[in-house]
Amino acid sequence: MASDGARKQFWKRSNSKVPGSLLKATPKAPSTPVKAKRISTFQEFESNTSDAWDAGEDEDGLLAMAAESLSSDVVMETANRVLRNHSQQQERHKLQEAPGPEQKPKPVAEPPLVPSGDIRLVKSISESHTSCPAEELRKLSWSGIPKPVRPITWKLLSGYLPANVDRRPATLQRKQKEYFAFIEHYYDSRNDDVHQDTYRQIHIDIPRMSPEALILQPKVTEIFERILFIWAIRHPASGYVQGINDLVTPFFVVFMCEHIEEEDVDAADISRVPAEVLRNVEADTYWCMSKLLDGIQDNYTFAQPGIQMKVKMLEELVSRIDEQVHRHLDQHEVRYLQFAFRWMNNLLMREVPLHCTIRLWDTYQSEPEGFSHFHLYVCAAFLVRWRKEILEEKDFQELLLFLQNLPTAHWGDEDISLLLAEAYRLKFAFADAPNHYKK
Repeated sequence: MASDGARKQFWKRSNSKVPGSLLKATPKAPSTPVKAKRISTFQEFESNTSDAWDAGEDEDGLLAMAAESLSSDVVMETANRVLRNHSQQQERHKLQEAPGPEQKPKPVAEPPLVPSGDIRLVKSISESHTSCPAEELRKLSWSGIPKPVRPITWKLLSGYLPANVDRRPATLQRKQKEYFAFIEHYYDSRNDDVHQDTYRQIHIDIPRMSPEALILQPKVTEIFERILFIWAIRHPASGYVQGINDLVTPFFVVFMCEHIEEEDVDAADISRVPAEVLRNVEADTYWCMSKLLDGIQDNYTFAQPGIQMKVKMLEELVSRIDEQVHRHLDQHEVRYLQFAFRWMNNLLMREVPLHCTIRLWDTYQSEPEGFSHFHLYVCAAFLVRWRKEILEEKDFQELLLFLQNLPTAHWGDEDISLLLAEAYRLKFAFADAPNHYKK
């Protein structure tokens, strides 16, 4: 059992990552709702804030995609192939390290996966002149999206782009124009008394983001400030909450990759990118981030009830998946909120490298409710992934330090693929079990 001093010390550290609204019993009144300027009728107000309450304007089959169920046979087959591939690679590695005195290790045949560079994915986007086959696109994207087509695929999967190829240019132009109309209408109000606190917090949080080499470039900082401020004042139910800022980065990085020569965006000088390109990337990033947040906005409303519920669900799920790990954490008085709050608030972005987050989001956008429901199973698989290390720690202080600083700095796509395969197996096994977690 931990000493009272150690527990207090680490609760204090943990509280720096958990909003005070979750730790204090006294509720805090929500911020004053934003009043739009120069609006005299409800029709005008509705027109100016249509994105805040419309799920989407396009009526293509792709926008109904989120309601469809991903074929369990397809994903289960993919999950099993990932696991078999991983185990066979491990076996081959062992054979290569320890060959017999007069024999060479036999090459192990690897089962075919749906490769991340599958030409079918490219064709499904580039050759479909009427509509993109949504279900086929989702199946192929689940196992990873090739870098050259990732930008357009993310825009399609998020529902930002219409399925009809002929309508895409007009849609992009209209949405980009609409975003910059918001900038013209709202952005000057960032120094008004009612918005000063929001803008100041955004301004403080952006330099803390990663990768620093990208985020700290002045043009990038300005883009992120505009995106976050416009989203906050157009969504007064939540406003800006720490954690939302991290969700801008993957979209910005993926969309910027189309326009730079460098392999890594954080090594690129964004100031050399043409202004018109930056404007388009900024608008696309805003709309796709908005689509994501539409599905998890209860994570960021007052007192963040969505996150509190998900952390409780994770605790119940882990108690059924691995009772020994769950009991070990309980015996050493490690509370799930102390480490899993950040997993939910930042969608694991602070736990894995950025390129791993991007690979993870390929699958999240292919899964129904990927950023909410499926993320729960990914977090459960992520925790159980470290069961050996967790069970070896017998000290509250060391346990909490380990869980808040997991050794994933050298993770790659293979680690994420294995994690996703395990998460899908958990979902497949537990999603229909009525008592696998308590709501």
